[in-house]
Amino acid sequence: MRPLISTTDLAAALGGPAGDRPVVLDVRWRLAGPPGADSYREGHLPGAVFADLDRVLAGEPGEGGRHPLPDPADLQRDLRAAGVRAGAPVVVYDDADGSVAARAWWLLRWAGHDEVAVLDGGYAAWTADGHPVDTEPARPEPGDITVRPGAMPVLDADEAAALARDGLLLDARATPRYAGETEPVDPRAGHIPGAVNAPFAGHTGEDGRWRAPEELAARFADLGLRPGEPVGAYCGSGVTASSVVLALELAGHAGAGLYAGSWSHWSRDPERPAATGNLPG
Repeated sequence: MRPLISTTDLAAALGGPAGDRPVVLDVRWRLAGPPGADSYREGHLPGAVFADLDRVLAGEPGEGGRHPLPDPADLQRDLRAAGVRAGAPVVVYDDADGSVAARAWWLLRWAGHDEVAVLDGGYAAWTADGHPVDTEPARPEPGDITVRPGAMPVLDADEAAALARDGLLLDARATPRYAGETEPVDPRAGHIPGAVNAPFAGHTGEDGRWRAPEELAARFADLGLRPGEPVGAYCGSGVTASSVVLALELAGHAGAGLYAGSWSHWSRDPERPAATGNLPG
């Protein structure tokens, strides 16, 4: 399954035989609210199941960061409750820049489920293209997915630091946070020394749809990525960095590592250095 699916192709798939229809996960979430569950109740794709970032797509915040990876057993339980079946397609969407949907895409891939795609343009594209929405909560049949973690590479803090020195580590946060000019959430400001700023907002156009693979490839080349070079990504808490991993795959660079704890984990340890300014440091 390709990483992106258009609204037209998803509508066709949802209109197909019942046994072939993808499970659709609504993962709308906003750092400052309102809750994505409220948006889901107001309207969602037909048959979509709501999956909360904080409760399903991440574990409890703590030493591992603000959005650590969920416990595999908990993730398996929640995905089965959402109707996810082994080998069956899953489509995920949000209503912003695709980064939360990318987290869901990455997490399912990490769990060993390859049949997953992000709805290109998300909820806004779905409604703009004239497709129907529903307000009734979905009641899916339980799925049978078995979570087998480790199918996508995960970086710890030391590996992220080494990649910043010996490969390319991309920081997905907005430039003011990367530069240390502001830090509204985490304990310290700045970035991992050697990391290159690659704001996640650059992956999508003004309409919220993902940029063409050749555009993304040119962007990463401009950021210094060379063919075959090891590459990884981090952000504030491991969510928007997932969109870097997805964008890299679209651009032909599959297998990028994700520092899941990201800056919310790195900045907790005062022994770990923090660089500031617009240069990698």
